[in-house]
Amino acid sequence: MISSDVDSLSNNRGIQPKLVAVLGAGAWGSTLANLASATGHNVRLWSRHLECSLAETVDGADIIVSAISMKGVRSVVEQIRSLSFAPETIFLTATKGLEPTTTLTPAQIWQAAFPDHPIVVLCGPNLSKEVQQGLPAATVVASTDITAAETVQMVFSSNRFRVYTNSDPIGVELGGTIKNVIAIAAGVCDGLHLGTNAKAALVTRGLTEIIRIGVAWGAKIETFYGLSGLGDLLATCNSPLSRNYQVGYQLAQGKNLAEILERLEGTAEGVNTTQVLIAKAHQQHISVPITTQVYRLLQAEITPRQALEELMLRDIKPEYNF
Repeated sequence: MISSDVDSLSNNRGIQPKLVAVLGAGAWGSTLANLASATGHNVRLWSRHLECSLAETVDGADIIVSAISMKGVRSVVEQIRSLSFAPETIFLTATKGLEPTTTLTPAQIWQAAFPDHPIVVLCGPNLSKEVQQGLPAATVVASTDITAAETVQMVFSSNRFRVYTNSDPIGVELGGTIKNVIAIAAGVCDGLHLGTNAKAALVTRGLTEIIRIGVAWGAKIETFYGLSGLGDLLATCNSPLSRNYQVGYQLAQGKNLAEILERLEGTAEGVNTTQVLIAKAHQQHISVPITTQVYRLLQAEITPRQALEELMLRDIKPEYNF
């Protein structure tokens, strides 16, 4: 249980303290736990390495936060789906990725297991180390259940962490997921010292690619111009704190992927996401030139410089052609 000596912002707003169960004690899970605790809520934090069981952690929770890596989502869902929860229990997912076997997003996995509960997605330009330092940040919580989104908004909002609501969870989730692929390309660009012009072009075209994929999956275009789309893209493509950026940067420095991933702190979800997106794009005939080059780079089919040169040599065309 995490406690806080900070005056409760939620109580000041007339909101009763919630019991928040955070699943995943990595950098982001711990950060979310501290954010909820700092606003006066009761928090339980779980990981496979802690003594408290998963069932004990989620027992009686008002909000269950999933901040585990993509590869662990299905396992955790299966472990708790047989447990009983109050109808108003909210499931909040803060995982960014796609399941390889099904191409489902984390929220879709949670919703399938708990169809009668509200599912909320949290995503934004939220580098955990900066949030932990108390630096100002903003994020988005999205759900088709606006009341649930507003509840989560009240729980995590503070004078250092501004939370907005959104009614397009698939768009918010895809923005935070696909930008990891673009971040790998951005890291390559910086690692090769190609300059500001090249990177600006890459990130801008990367946003176009994210929108193209998102719209094909049913998301709203405007979502990708918000915090979970453009905002998250800018943060991840410009910070050495981003694990996905580091993968690209180090590839450009001549290191091999296995070596990079072995030394990386945490999971670079963009590596797995790239493979899933390529398969999905081929099925749906979606043009994903940047993702394609990142995929070929990760497969060691081409060098970092060849990947970016092939993007520059693509057929000329109008700028907007979704």
